[in-house]
Formats: sequence, structure tokens, C-alpha cells
Amino acid sequence: MFKEDEKIIVLDTETTNSIDDPIAYDIGFAVIDLNGKVYESHSYVVADVFLDKELMSSAYFADKIPQYWEDIKNGKRLLRRFRTIRFILSDVCKQYDIKKIVAHNARFDYTSCNLTQRFLTCSKYRYFLPYGVEVWDSLKMARNTFGKDAEYKNFCKENGFCIGNRARLTAEILYKYITNDLDFEESHTGLEDVLIEKEIFVECLKRDETLNGALWE
Repeated sequence: MFKEDEKIIVLDTETTNSIDDPIAYDIGFAVIDLNGKVYESHSYVVADVFLDKELMSSAYFADKIPQYWEDIKNGKRLLRRFRTIRFILSDVCKQYDIKKIVAHNARFDYTSCNLTQRFLTCSKYRYFLPYGVEVWDSLKMARNTFGKDAEYKNFCKENGFCIGNRARLTAEILYKYITNDLDFEESHTGLEDVLIEKEIFVECLKRDETLNGALWE
């Protein structure tokens, strides 16, 4: 399923507007190998969205806006137009011959990227990810590994991470389990979340290298 030296991109978005119609203002991604080694990483604030005060007022993590400005000022994140971010992602995919882009709950990130593309271009352009690249979902992979693991289920029960009898599989909870760090809190910023989600992806493959994480099979 994977070539030994294959590179993968892990991607995460932070959004405003609504859960049903998410518009991305933060896009982070990293190129990794199957062991989780990072070859390069990117952190972008979407200028077309972030500079729209009315649109950003509905962001779930709107309280982070001052921190974003600090990060932009010190160069931790780059303020770029959405079309520029799209071109950069496409170039990186070509450079590393990327065949798969992974996200945790990939349907949401796929939707947010496409909706942002359509919103900003008045639907002239409809798709954000490069044509032909497979979208993989590490949440789907986690359901087929951690979701069937009695030890993980007990961990969730003991720490109140269940809904009814079902163990939750959020990136934050999975990372707490993988690292044995109950104090860990997810940043909910693009690149930082990518760096924990890539660990979940790698751990899922370690548990079952035959996993198919494709969002659409």
C-alpha cells in the first residue's frame, strides 16, 4: 500500500463561519515519512479570511486572534492569500511525489478547504487539493485500531473520555494515550495539531500496516 520511502502530507485547518459551512483561516501541513520524520512544515494564516473582521467574529477560537497576530509578527506563521497557499501545497506535492494527504476527521478539512475555495472565487474554482491525490482519514484508521483496543477503551473509561460506552477518538485524547500525558491539551492551531495527528497516523500504521485509510474507497 505504501512504498518504503513514500512521503505523505498531514494537513489540518482551523475554521470560522459554522461547523456545517466551515471557512478556513489557518492551514498547516507537514511532509512526513512512514516513521513520522518531518521533512518540511508550513503554517499559513489565510489573509482573505483572517483580515475579514466580520467573518472572523464567528470563529470558535476567536480568542486566539491576538496570538495569531503575534505569531505573524515574529514569523512563526505566514499571512498569505488562499490562492498562494494552494499553489504552495501543489508545488510541495510535486516535489515529494505526494500520493496521499492525511487529516484527522478528513471529511471536515476536505470540506473546509473546498468551501473556502468556492467562497473566495465565487465558485469559479471548486477544489483545493491537487487533482489525483488521495485523501486519508486518521480518524477512520483510529476506529479500526484504537477503537477495537480493550486497553484504550479502559483508558477512556477511567478518565471520562467516553460517550456512553463508546471511547472517544479525538486527536487530543489519542495523543494523551499514545504519550501517556494526561495533561496534554490540543493547541487547535493548524501546524501544531498536524504534529500530533501525524503521530496518530504513524501509530495506526504500526498497529496494522494493511490499514486503508482512504476517505473514499
